[in-house]
Amino acid sequence: MHIEIRRKGGRTHYYLAHSYRKGGRVRKIRAYLGDDLSKGQIENKRKEAEERIQSKLRIVEVIRDPYQTALSPAELGELRTLEARGRIKLIHLGKDDWRKFTEAFTYDTNAIEGSIVTEKEVASILEKNKWPEKPTGDISETYGVAEAIAHIRKTKDHISIELLKELHRIAFKNSKRFAGNFRERGKEVAVVDASGNIIHRGAPSSQVVPLLKELVRWYKNNKNRYPALVLAAVVHNQFENIHPFEDGNGRVGRLILNNILLKHGLPPLNIELKNRREYYAALQAYEMGGNIRPMIELMLKEYKRLKATLKKRM
Repeated sequence: MHIEIRRKGGRTHYYLAHSYRKGGRVRKIRAYLGDDLSKGQIENKRKEAEERIQSKLRIVEVIRDPYQTALSPAELGELRTLEARGRIKLIHLGKDDWRKFTEAFTYDTNAIEGSIVTEKEVASILEKNKWPEKPTGDISETYGVAEAIAHIRKTKDHISIELLKELHRIAFKNSKRFAGNFRERGKEVAVVDASGNIIHRGAPSSQVVPLLKELVRWYKNNKNRYPALVLAAVVHNQFENIHPFEDGNGRVGRLILNNILLKHGLPPLNIELKNRREYYAALQAYEMGGNIRPMIELMLKEYKRLKATLKKRM
């Protein structure tokens, strides 16, 4: 680690910096020390800054390398065979089917994140523009997620920095001041469970854009190599590990998962609220050990429920 000095506006700014290699590229993490410091002040602040950098490095280490899916060639072949045999076949969704799916997805994906709008209220909001006595933020995000689903149906983009921002902007334009913008420098995030325990820390804010660019490159290089389920699962899990937005990452992640499935000719899927624990466990299996199979198994499970979901909402 070394001291970096920057001079701006007549002041001298000091940082502790550390360079490391990830994904074939040299990255750098900085910790701000202060302005116009003496040598003694720099040394006094250095130890605490080293601890901050080490903490950020530990977070970076658990951001899985998307180049490794933890699936053997035999397992990849098995998934291709599943699709080829039609066990996951293209289901043509008509206008009414898309309405039912949109309502189901909007309810479940928002409920997973804490929305208290009920399943029936979602249908009433979207079909009749009738607002229940619920928080306006929850109602706004009901409209927003439904609009984002419509967007992935028509866009030709599979995944890009611009698409991720646009999906976030659409979903949260009337509920979050930072809609459509990645975390600012220095804004770090963590996901906590109902007991207040931290179950995931996002990537350092300084690494958000480089990691997303790396993920986009991985997808473009492998979109014709891996089965659609693998592509969607890796992109979704990696996106959730990076956690680029201050809030709303889960919903954007599930939207981009469906966008990739659609672009490869597969039907969309809905991760149901009742499967939330299984969903979180699949995310942690990937974060902690690069294991993608739990997420793929959950996706297969949700596909089996797709027809039943559409019939139930007739």
